[in-house]
Amino acid sequence: MTWTPGLALWCLIFAGIGAAGTWIARGYALRSRLLDAPGERRSHSVPTPRGGGIAIALAFLVAMVAMVARRPDEIVLLACAGIGLVLVAGIGWVDDHRPLSPWSRLAVHVLAAGWLMAGVYLSGRGGVTALVAFGAALVLVNVWNFMDGINGLAATQAALVVAGLAFLAGTDAVLVHLGLALIASIFGFLPFNFPKARIFLGDVGSGALGYALALLLAMSLHRLPEAAWPLVLLPLSAFLLDAGLTLSARIIGGEKWWTPHVQHVYQRWARRLGGHPPVTIAFALWTLVACSGAAWLAGSGRREIAMVVSVWLVSGIGLWRVLRVRSATPTTN
Repeated sequence: MTWTPGLALWCLIFAGIGAAGTWIARGYALRSRLLDAPGERRSHSVPTPRGGGIAIALAFLVAMVAMVARRPDEIVLLACAGIGLVLVAGIGWVDDHRPLSPWSRLAVHVLAAGWLMAGVYLSGRGGVTALVAFGAALVLVNVWNFMDGINGLAATQAALVVAGLAFLAGTDAVLVHLGLALIASIFGFLPFNFPKARIFLGDVGSGALGYALALLLAMSLHRLPEAAWPLVLLPLSAFLLDAGLTLSARIIGGEKWWTPHVQHVYQRWARRLGGHPPVTIAFALWTLVACSGAAWLAGSGRREIAMVVSVWLVSGIGLWRVLRVRSATPTTN
């Protein structure tokens, strides 16, 4: 898709919504004492406002409404996805104010995933894509919540994944516009969150990011031949591996896996290094390479794609194990 002054204006609008919304959310959080306090299950050392991700959620909703006006043929998909996004962001916003049980949150996530599945199916994108969208929504909403624990990590990973998906989708104008709006709103939020966090995404933001990614993933799959579907795993690999392997280790160890913790590799690594930015940057580099690999493989055969994706994921598992062992205990001077 050709870069135009109209696209530049589109990005500026949503970067402005992201920045202004985050600034307003921070003021609200400070007045309401909506703060994350440091603790043994936290990766920060000072009380920090949360809920800044509501700006990203609102910006993405505005973008969806704008795209319905431009592309009324996509009203079914975007209306259903919009309802689901409101459900996910809404339950996250409530949870940011007073913690809810994980099961009540999960019930809402299932309902929201159902809305996305319905939208994908009714928009003519096929039953298989609809089922994948349902699973993706459930997985990514919770993965982004699990992985939102250090400055800038969840936001930068979401922006990179969106860029990778948009590239794979090629000329899908709706996906590109929605993707650019999401990336721009993230860049509006990031100065408040990285390298020093003046506000966190909160559950409202991490959940909204995961749900938005599930929508964009479903849209990209519709444009890809089925043989190339495994390519979408590459941009997502950093978060899927750390979240999935850590969760598996906790379940095998008989721990209460649904409770907060600091056992993810990114958390242990940040604690060992004594700071968040190097870890966020390292994760970003991994995902940049993964996105480049996905772009390079686009158009390749089923066997080549399956082989490279498998090697990449196995390598990621090995790297996860190495980092987990080496970051088990902080270094001492």
